Order: sequence, then C-alpha cells, then structure tokens
Amino acid sequence: MSDLEEKYMRRAMALAQEAAELGEVPVGAVLVDPKTGDIIAEGRNAPIELNDPTAHAEIVALRSGSDAMQNYRLTGLDLYTTLEPCTMCAGAIANARIRKVIFAAEDEKGGAVVNGVKFFDQPTCHWHPEISMGPFAEESSDMLREFFRSRRKKAD
Repeated sequence: MSDLEEKYMRRAMALAQEAAELGEVPVGAVLVDPKTGDIIAEGRNAPIELNDPTAHAEIVALRSGSDAMQNYRLTGLDLYTTLEPCTMCAGAIANARIRKVIFAAEDEKGGAVVNGVKFFDQPTCHWHPEISMGPFAEESSDMLREFFRSRRKKAD
C-alpha cells in the first residue's frame, strides 16, 4: 500500500470512529481522484442521525462527491471504505461508475462484493469496478467488534 493509499484509509478509519462516537455503526468512506490525489468527498454512517436508512458511509460520500463534481457519474474516482459494501452501496457504486473500490474488512453477513450476492460478479451488473481489499482489515474489524460488544453490554 502506498503512503497516499494509507492516508486515505486512515481518514476513512477516522470517519468510522466519528460514527461510533455518535452511536452509529463505525464505517467511513473517502472518495478520491487518483490522478490528482485530492479527496473529493467523504462520509460516515449516519442512518440514525439523518433518519435515513440509506445513509451508509459509501452513499453519503457518493452523494457529496456528486454534488462536488456536479455529475452523478463519478467515473475515474476511487472509493476507500472501512467495510465491504452492502448490496445497496454496491448498486450505487455501479451507478456512479466508480473506478476502484478499496475496502478494509470483509462483511460475511452483509457484504455484497466478495461475500453474499457478489454484486459486481453478476451478469446483470453493468459496471465492474476494480476491487482491492485488506488494508486496515484488522483495525476495522476490531472497531466493529468493540462497537457491537459495547452495545450488547448496554442492552444487558
């Protein structure tokens, strides 16, 4: 992983931590222009805060990126996220024409890229971004486990 890639994933991890501190599932996402190295947009999970079930970190980043670029097509941009995207987010990524998705931790239950429906492998999927996984996987998984562990303790 390059220094720049590490920087982007560290930022996504910081956004995930912000989400956790607000009681949201700790997931963060950063949208990057790989040609310039600029961060175009970012997002963190916010379904509770926004009363919006679609406010996943990836969707928030894509919406913000579309606003910034004044285009719903984000062709050529890369998305760094701390957790494997779900089916909804994978669909949005395909519709936005994201060039590459880099995610930290796999999500065996809700993921849709290398787990579950494997959205981008489906013959009906019209856009297939490059996929890279693993940077910060352990840190992201630990953050998620701790978040849900603390939620279970509060429920007891």
